[in-house]
Amino acid sequence: MESSAQVPVLPSEVRNLRGERILASPQFRDGAFRNTLFEAASMPRPPWSVMKQFMFDRSVQRVPVRPISTHDPRPGWAQAADTGLRTTWLGHSTVLIELGKTVVLTDPVWGLRASPMSFMGPKRFFAAPVAIENLPRVDVVLISHDHYDHLCKASVLALAKRDVIFVTSLGVGARLERWGIAAANIVELDWGEQWSGRGVTLCAEPAQHFSGRTFRDRNSTLWASWVIKGERHQVFFSGDTGLTPQFADVRRKHGAFDVVMLEIGAYHEAWGSIHMGPHKALQAFDMLGGGTLLPVHWGTFNLGLHAWDEPIVDIVAAAPQLAGAVITPPVGHVLEPISQQAQDAAAGRTNHQAWW
Repeated sequence: MESSAQVPVLPSEVRNLRGERILASPQFRDGAFRNTLFEAASMPRPPWSVMKQFMFDRSVQRVPVRPISTHDPRPGWAQAADTGLRTTWLGHSTVLIELGKTVVLTDPVWGLRASPMSFMGPKRFFAAPVAIENLPRVDVVLISHDHYDHLCKASVLALAKRDVIFVTSLGVGARLERWGIAAANIVELDWGEQWSGRGVTLCAEPAQHFSGRTFRDRNSTLWASWVIKGERHQVFFSGDTGLTPQFADVRRKHGAFDVVMLEIGAYHEAWGSIHMGPHKALQAFDMLGGGTLLPVHWGTFNLGLHAWDEPIVDIVAAAPQLAGAVITPPVGHVLEPISQQAQDAAAGRTNHQAWW
Protein backbone atom coordinates (compact mmCIF):
# COMPACT_ATOMS: atom_id res chain seq x y z
CA MET A 1 0.00 0.00 0.00
CA GLU A 2 1.16 3.51 -0.76
CA SER A 3 2.28 5.73 2.09
CA SER A 4 -0.28 7.81 3.97
CA ALA A 5 1.55 10.91 2.77
CA GLN A 6 -0.28 10.56 -0.53
CA VAL A 7 -3.76 10.76 0.97
CA PRO A 8 -4.11 14.59 0.68
CA VAL A 9 -3.95 14.44 -3.13
CA LEU A 10 -7.28 12.59 -3.18
CA PRO A 11 -10.54 14.54 -3.40
CA SER A 12 -12.33 14.67 -0.08
CA GLU A 13 -15.12 12.28 -1.05
CA VAL A 14 -12.71 9.35 -1.34
CA ARG A 15 -10.78 9.87 1.88
CA ASN A 16 -12.39 6.83 3.42
CA LEU A 17 -12.45 3.10 2.80
CA ARG A 18 -12.85 3.71 -0.92
CA GLY A 19 -9.70 5.80 -0.76
CA GLU A 20 -7.85 2.91 0.83
CA ARG A 21 -8.74 0.72 -2.14
CA ILE A 22 -7.50 3.42 -4.49
CA LEU A 23 -4.18 3.69 -2.69
CA ALA A 24 -3.78 -0.09 -2.88
CA SER A 25 -4.40 -0.23 -6.64
CA PRO A 26 -1.39 -1.05 -8.87
CA GLN A 27 -2.79 1.56 -11.27
CA PHE A 28 -2.53 4.37 -8.66
CA ARG A 29 0.94 5.89 -8.36
CA ASP A 30 2.22 9.23 -7.14
CA GLY A 31 -1.23 10.57 -6.42
CA ALA A 32 -3.09 9.61 -9.60
CA PHE A 33 -4.26 6.71 -11.73
CA ARG A 34 -1.92 5.86 -14.59
CA ASN A 35 -2.15 4.04 -17.87
CA THR A 36 0.13 1.11 -18.58
CA LEU A 37 1.65 2.55 -21.76
CA PHE A 38 1.84 6.25 -20.96
CA GLU A 39 1.45 8.52 -17.97
CA ALA A 40 -2.13 9.77 -18.01
CA ALA A 41 -1.49 12.13 -15.11
CA SER A 42 1.16 14.00 -17.09
CA MET A 43 -0.56 13.64 -20.45
CA PRO A 44 -0.32 17.00 -22.26
CA ARG A 45 -3.57 18.79 -22.89
CA PRO A 46 -4.48 19.57 -26.52
CA PRO A 47 -2.57 22.61 -27.77
CA TRP A 48 -4.40 25.90 -28.18
CA SER A 49 -4.44 25.44 -31.97
CA VAL A 50 -6.54 22.30 -31.54
CA MET A 51 -8.85 23.93 -29.01
CA LYS A 52 -9.30 26.92 -31.31
CA GLN A 53 -10.09 24.58 -34.19
CA PHE A 54 -12.65 22.77 -32.05
CA MET A 55 -14.38 26.01 -31.08
CA PHE A 56 -14.30 27.90 -34.38
CA ASP A 57 -13.53 25.65 -37.35
CA ARG A 58 -16.64 24.83 -39.40
CA SER A 59 -14.88 23.43 -42.46
CA VAL A 60 -16.40 19.99 -41.90
CA GLN A 61 -19.99 19.06 -41.09
CA ARG A 62 -19.64 18.15 -37.42
CA VAL A 63 -23.39 18.29 -36.82
CA PRO A 64 -26.04 16.55 -38.98
CA VAL A 65 -27.85 18.82 -41.43
CA ARG A 66 -31.03 16.74 -41.21
CA PRO A 67 -32.82 15.34 -38.17
CA ILE A 68 -31.75 11.83 -37.23
CA SER A 69 -34.65 9.43 -37.06
CA THR A 70 -34.82 7.01 -34.15
CA HIS A 71 -36.79 3.85 -33.48
CA ASP A 72 -39.06 3.24 -30.53
CA PRO A 73 -37.52 0.07 -29.07
CA ARG A 74 -40.45 -0.87 -26.83
CA PRO A 75 -42.27 -3.11 -29.34
CA GLY A 76 -39.04 -5.04 -29.89
CA TRP A 77 -38.39 -5.40 -26.18
CA ALA A 78 -41.89 -6.80 -25.72
CA GLN A 79 -40.83 -9.93 -27.63
CA ALA A 80 -38.46 -12.53 -26.20
CA ALA A 81 -34.99 -12.76 -27.74
CA ASP A 82 -34.63 -16.02 -29.67
CA THR A 83 -30.85 -16.27 -29.33
CA GLY A 84 -30.53 -15.11 -25.73
CA LEU A 85 -28.46 -12.08 -26.76
CA ARG A 86 -29.92 -8.79 -27.91
CA THR A 87 -28.54 -5.25 -28.13
CA THR A 88 -30.22 -1.89 -28.50
CA TRP A 89 -27.98 1.09 -29.22
CA LEU A 90 -29.62 4.15 -27.67
CA GLY A 91 -26.97 6.64 -28.79
CA HIS A 92 -23.31 7.40 -28.00
CA SER A 93 -22.08 4.70 -25.59
CA THR A 94 -25.48 3.80 -24.17
CA VAL A 95 -26.42 0.23 -25.08
CA LEU A 96 -29.14 -1.90 -23.53
CA ILE A 97 -27.81 -5.46 -23.54
CA GLU A 98 -30.08 -8.44 -22.91
CA LEU A 99 -28.10 -11.51 -21.86
CA GLY A 100 -30.57 -14.28 -21.20
CA LYS A 101 -32.90 -12.93 -18.52
CA THR A 102 -30.48 -10.22 -17.38
CA VAL A 103 -30.49 -6.64 -18.69
CA VAL A 104 -27.32 -4.54 -18.55
CA LEU A 105 -27.32 -0.84 -19.47
CA THR A 106 -23.98 0.74 -20.38
CA ASP A 107 -22.94 4.37 -19.78
CA PRO A 108 -26.50 5.77 -19.56
CA VAL A 109 -26.66 9.35 -20.82
CA TRP A 110 -30.09 10.86 -21.40
CA GLY A 111 -29.02 14.44 -20.72
CA LEU A 112 -29.33 17.17 -23.33
CA ARG A 113 -25.65 18.09 -23.08
CA ALA A 114 -22.43 16.23 -22.29
CA SER A 115 -21.33 19.06 -20.07
CA PRO A 116 -21.31 20.26 -16.46
CA MET A 117 -23.48 23.18 -17.61
CA SER A 118 -27.07 22.99 -18.80
CA PHE A 119 -26.76 26.00 -21.11
CA MET A 120 -23.57 25.20 -23.02
CA GLY A 121 -21.42 22.32 -24.12
CA PRO A 122 -21.87 19.50 -26.66
CA LYS A 123 -25.59 19.07 -27.34
CA ARG A 124 -27.34 15.88 -28.41
CA PHE A 125 -28.12 15.50 -32.11
CA PHE A 126 -31.38 13.72 -31.24
CA ALA A 127 -33.52 12.96 -28.23
CA ALA A 128 -33.06 9.54 -26.66
CA PRO A 129 -35.41 7.11 -28.44
CA VAL A 130 -37.10 6.08 -25.19
CA ALA A 131 -37.49 7.75 -21.80
CA ILE A 132 -35.81 6.20 -18.79
CA GLU A 133 -39.18 5.52 -17.18
CA ASN A 134 -40.14 3.47 -20.26
CA LEU A 135 -37.11 1.21 -20.16
CA PRO A 136 -37.70 -2.47 -19.42
CA ARG A 137 -36.44 -3.92 -16.17
CA VAL A 138 -32.73 -3.10 -15.81
CA ASP A 139 -30.62 -5.28 -13.54
CA VAL A 140 -27.17 -3.74 -13.83
CA VAL A 141 -26.02 -0.26 -14.83
CA LEU A 142 -22.41 -0.27 -16.03
CA ILE A 143 -20.47 3.01 -15.91
CA SER A 144 -17.07 2.74 -17.60
CA HIS A 145 -15.62 6.01 -16.23
CA ASP A 146 -16.66 9.44 -14.99
CA HIS A 147 -16.55 11.74 -18.04
CA TYR A 148 -19.74 13.68 -18.71
CA ASP A 149 -20.60 11.82 -21.91
CA HIS A 150 -20.53 8.54 -19.94
CA LEU A 151 -21.68 9.51 -16.46
CA CYS A 152 -24.79 11.70 -16.46
CA LYS A 153 -25.96 12.63 -12.98
CA ALA A 154 -29.63 13.12 -13.88
CA SER A 155 -29.73 9.77 -15.69
CA VAL A 156 -28.08 7.96 -12.80
CA LEU A 157 -30.48 9.43 -10.27
CA ALA A 158 -33.46 8.44 -12.42
CA LEU A 159 -32.16 4.89 -12.73
CA ALA A 160 -31.43 4.74 -9.01
CA LYS A 161 -35.19 4.82 -8.38
CA ARG A 162 -35.24 1.29 -9.82
CA ASP A 163 -33.83 -1.86 -8.27
CA VAL A 164 -30.46 -1.70 -10.04
CA ILE A 165 -26.84 -2.40 -9.17
CA PHE A 166 -24.28 0.16 -10.36
CA VAL A 167 -20.99 -1.40 -11.43
CA THR A 168 -18.18 1.01 -12.18
CA SER A 169 -14.45 1.66 -12.11
CA LEU A 170 -12.50 2.11 -8.90
CA GLY A 171 -13.13 5.49 -7.30
CA VAL A 172 -16.30 6.41 -9.21
CA GLY A 173 -18.46 4.86 -6.50
CA ALA A 174 -17.61 7.68 -4.10
CA ARG A 175 -19.19 10.15 -6.48
CA LEU A 176 -22.30 8.02 -6.86
CA GLU A 177 -22.59 7.69 -3.10
CA ARG A 178 -22.26 11.45 -2.70
CA TRP A 179 -25.16 11.83 -5.13
CA GLY A 180 -27.31 9.69 -2.86
CA ILE A 181 -26.89 6.21 -4.33
CA ALA A 182 -26.92 3.60 -1.57
CA ALA A 183 -23.48 2.13 -0.96
CA ALA A 184 -24.99 -1.37 -1.01
CA ASN A 185 -26.01 -0.81 -4.65
CA ILE A 186 -22.53 0.23 -5.82
CA VAL A 187 -19.76 -2.12 -6.98
CA GLU A 188 -16.32 -0.69 -7.81
CA LEU A 189 -13.75 -2.76 -9.68
CA ASP A 190 -10.05 -2.41 -10.36
CA TRP A 191 -8.51 -3.88 -13.50
CA GLY A 192 -8.53 -7.65 -13.27
CA GLU A 193 -11.37 -7.77 -10.73
CA GLN A 194 -14.84 -9.14 -11.37
CA TRP A 195 -18.30 -9.15 -9.84
CA SER A 196 -21.04 -11.73 -10.29
CA GLY A 197 -24.69 -11.21 -9.59
CA ARG A 198 -28.14 -11.08 -11.14
CA GLY A 199 -27.20 -13.69 -13.72
CA VAL A 200 -24.09 -12.01 -15.14
CA THR A 201 -20.40 -11.57 -14.42
CA LEU A 202 -18.71 -8.22 -15.12
CA CYS A 203 -14.92 -8.07 -15.43
CA ALA A 204 -12.97 -4.80 -15.42
CA GLU A 205 -10.06 -4.88 -17.86
CA PRO A 206 -7.41 -2.33 -18.88
CA ALA A 207 -8.18 0.68 -21.03
CA GLN A 208 -6.00 3.59 -22.07
CA HIS A 209 -7.74 6.82 -21.15
CA PHE A 210 -8.05 9.36 -18.32
CA SER A 211 -10.74 10.63 -15.96
CA GLY A 212 -12.09 13.69 -14.20
CA ARG A 213 -15.07 16.04 -14.20
CA THR A 214 -13.33 19.22 -13.02
CA PHE A 215 -9.87 20.75 -13.25
CA ARG A 216 -9.21 19.56 -9.69
CA ASP A 217 -9.99 15.83 -9.87
CA ARG A 218 -8.04 14.70 -12.93
CA ASN A 219 -7.31 10.95 -12.79
CA SER A 220 -8.54 10.55 -9.23
CA THR A 221 -10.81 7.74 -10.47
CA LEU A 222 -10.08 4.81 -12.76
CA TRP A 223 -11.29 4.03 -16.28
CA ALA A 224 -11.76 0.52 -17.68
CA SER A 225 -12.94 -1.65 -20.53
CA TRP A 226 -15.42 -4.38 -19.64
CA VAL A 227 -16.23 -8.02 -20.28
CA ILE A 228 -19.87 -8.91 -19.64
CA LYS A 229 -20.64 -12.63 -19.35
CA GLY A 230 -24.01 -14.37 -19.29
CA GLU A 231 -24.75 -18.07 -19.13
CA ARG A 232 -24.51 -18.57 -22.90
CA HIS A 233 -22.93 -15.43 -24.34
CA GLN A 234 -20.32 -12.81 -23.55
CA VAL A 235 -19.69 -9.34 -24.94
CA PHE A 236 -16.91 -6.75 -24.76
CA PHE A 237 -17.52 -3.05 -24.08
CA SER A 238 -14.55 -0.73 -24.58
CA GLY A 239 -15.71 2.37 -22.73
CA ASP A 240 -13.27 5.08 -23.83
CA THR A 241 -9.78 3.95 -24.73
CA GLY A 242 -6.83 4.29 -27.02
CA LEU A 243 -5.40 1.29 -28.80
CA THR A 244 -3.48 -0.96 -26.43
CA PRO A 245 -1.89 -4.41 -26.87
CA GLN A 246 -3.67 -5.38 -23.66
CA PHE A 247 -6.71 -6.18 -25.81
CA ALA A 248 -4.89 -9.29 -27.01
CA ASP A 249 -4.46 -10.29 -23.37
CA VAL A 250 -8.19 -9.81 -22.82
CA ARG A 251 -8.91 -12.16 -25.72
CA ARG A 252 -6.56 -14.82 -24.37
CA LYS A 253 -8.02 -14.50 -20.89
CA HIS A 254 -11.72 -14.55 -21.73
CA GLY A 255 -11.97 -16.28 -25.11
CA ALA A 256 -14.16 -15.30 -28.04
CA PHE A 257 -16.84 -12.63 -27.81
CA ASP A 258 -20.26 -12.75 -29.43
CA VAL A 259 -20.33 -8.96 -29.77
CA VAL A 260 -17.52 -6.41 -29.45
CA MET A 261 -18.62 -2.83 -28.77
CA LEU A 262 -15.83 -0.36 -29.58
CA GLU A 263 -15.63 3.41 -29.48
CA ILE A 264 -15.00 4.91 -32.91
CA GLY A 265 -15.77 8.64 -32.61
CA ALA A 266 -14.24 11.82 -31.15
CA TYR A 267 -10.72 11.11 -32.34
CA HIS A 268 -7.83 13.37 -33.33
CA GLU A 269 -4.07 12.93 -33.51
CA ALA A 270 -3.74 15.29 -30.52
CA TRP A 271 -5.52 12.73 -28.35
CA GLY A 272 -4.58 9.64 -30.31
CA SER A 273 -3.37 7.84 -27.19
CA ILE A 274 -6.76 7.95 -25.46
CA HIS A 275 -9.28 7.53 -28.31
CA MET A 276 -9.07 4.98 -31.10
CA GLY A 277 -11.11 6.28 -34.00
CA PRO A 278 -12.35 3.87 -36.68
CA HIS A 279 -9.04 2.59 -38.01
CA LYS A 280 -7.48 1.79 -34.65
CA ALA A 281 -10.81 0.33 -33.56
CA LEU A 282 -10.47 -2.17 -36.40
CA GLN A 283 -7.05 -3.15 -35.07
CA ALA A 284 -8.56 -3.58 -31.60
CA PHE A 285 -11.37 -5.67 -33.08
CA ASP A 286 -8.82 -7.98 -34.64
CA MET A 287 -6.85 -8.24 -31.38
CA LEU A 288 -10.06 -9.13 -29.55
CA GLY A 289 -10.70 -11.99 -31.94
CA GLY A 290 -13.14 -10.56 -34.47
CA GLY A 291 -16.72 -11.77 -34.35
CA THR A 292 -19.41 -9.11 -34.54
CA LEU A 293 -18.55 -5.43 -34.14
CA LEU A 294 -21.08 -2.89 -32.85
CA PRO A 295 -19.54 0.61 -33.17
CA VAL A 296 -20.42 3.04 -30.36
CA HIS A 297 -19.36 6.50 -29.14
CA TRP A 298 -20.29 8.28 -32.35
CA GLY A 299 -23.18 10.14 -33.99
CA THR A 300 -24.69 11.67 -30.84
CA PHE A 301 -22.51 14.56 -29.64
CA ASN A 302 -20.10 16.94 -31.37
CA LEU A 303 -16.94 15.88 -29.53
CA GLY A 304 -14.35 15.71 -32.31
CA LEU A 305 -12.97 17.65 -35.27
CA HIS A 306 -14.12 15.20 -37.92
CA ALA A 307 -17.41 15.11 -39.80
CA TRP A 308 -20.12 13.72 -37.56
CA ASP A 309 -20.60 10.59 -39.69
CA GLU A 310 -16.96 10.03 -40.71
CA PRO A 311 -16.32 7.28 -38.13
CA ILE A 312 -19.17 5.06 -39.30
CA VAL A 313 -18.54 5.75 -42.98
CA ASP A 314 -14.93 4.62 -42.55
CA ILE A 315 -15.94 1.50 -40.62
CA VAL A 316 -18.47 0.49 -43.27
CA ALA A 317 -15.93 1.06 -46.05
CA ALA A 318 -13.56 -1.33 -44.30
CA ALA A 319 -16.25 -3.93 -43.52
CA PRO A 320 -15.41 -6.32 -46.38
CA GLN A 321 -11.89 -6.68 -44.96
CA LEU A 322 -12.99 -7.31 -41.37
CA ALA A 323 -12.43 -10.66 -39.68
CA GLY A 324 -16.13 -10.82 -38.85
CA ALA A 325 -19.23 -8.69 -39.24
CA VAL A 326 -20.01 -5.08 -38.47
CA ILE A 327 -23.55 -4.10 -37.51
CA THR A 328 -24.77 -0.53 -37.84
CA PRO A 329 -28.30 -0.46 -36.44
CA PRO A 330 -30.29 2.77 -36.37
CA VAL A 331 -30.69 4.37 -32.97
CA GLY A 332 -33.25 2.42 -30.94
CA HIS A 333 -33.33 -0.59 -33.28
CA VAL A 334 -33.60 -3.83 -31.28
CA LEU A 335 -31.15 -6.30 -32.80
CA GLU A 336 -30.10 -9.89 -32.18
CA PRO A 337 -26.55 -9.76 -33.55
CA ILE A 338 -26.02 -13.51 -33.80
CA SER A 339 -29.26 -14.06 -35.71
CA GLN A 340 -28.67 -11.02 -37.91
CA GLN A 341 -25.15 -12.11 -38.78
CA ALA A 342 -26.40 -15.56 -39.81
CA GLN A 343 -29.19 -14.09 -41.94
CA ASP A 344 -26.81 -11.67 -43.65
CA ALA A 345 -24.27 -14.40 -44.37
CA ALA A 346 -26.95 -16.63 -45.87
CA ALA A 347 -28.22 -13.80 -48.06
CA GLY A 348 -24.74 -12.67 -49.06
CA ARG A 349 -25.24 -9.14 -47.74
CA THR A 350 -23.86 -6.88 -45.04
CA ASN A 351 -26.03 -5.28 -42.40
CA HIS A 352 -25.27 -1.63 -43.08
CA GLN A 353 -28.39 0.48 -43.06
CA ALA A 354 -27.26 3.89 -44.33
CA TRP A 355 -29.72 5.70 -42.07
CA TRP A 356 -27.08 8.33 -41.37
